[in-house]
Amino acid sequence: MDKKIILASNSPRRRELLAGLDLEFEVKVIKGIDESYPNTLPPTEVAQYIAAKKADAYLTTITDNDLVITADTVVIVDDEILGKPHDETQAKAMLRRISGRSHQVVTGVCLVTKDKRREFSVSTDVTFRCLTESEIDYYVSHYRPFDKAGAYGIQEWIGYVGVTALNGSYFNVMGLPVQRIYAELQKM
Repeated sequence: MDKKIILASNSPRRRELLAGLDLEFEVKVIKGIDESYPNTLPPTEVAQYIAAKKADAYLTTITDNDLVITADTVVIVDDEILGKPHDETQAKAMLRRISGRSHQVVTGVCLVTKDKRREFSVSTDVTFRCLTESEIDYYVSHYRPFDKAGAYGIQEWIGYVGVTALNGSYFNVMGLPVQRIYAELQKM
């Protein structure tokens, strides 16, 4: 790659996943980017919309040699977005909603340079078995999933014991569809 890659994310999972592509990159985060979206936007389009907004915030700070990667992940149940829980009560309520059923995880990504832009989203269907209250309590108290959309990390204990089916990219559920990013970087 002839560009300097900048990952615009504080997420340790996104850093780990991008590093798995054996690409050199640096992390640069602009704080306070507005992540709001119109409530008329279909839930499946929200992640890509927010990723594009994040990318726009970097346009004035990058050089001709920079390529910025922004991403946003949402969990969708019954056409409703489950964001990051604010506290234990909300985290447990979210886990109850996904227990015993399937939901959709959508990650929107924007790759941007001074003169090129690629936006896309990747969707994965995840199915959980019915979780017991004690499993939900254990997970929330031990893993504190307050920085995770839908209140869970598939790569953590709850994913080990609860996920029964996955249709799509596992890495997308972790927060970065690295296979698709690799393919899009090759096109750029």
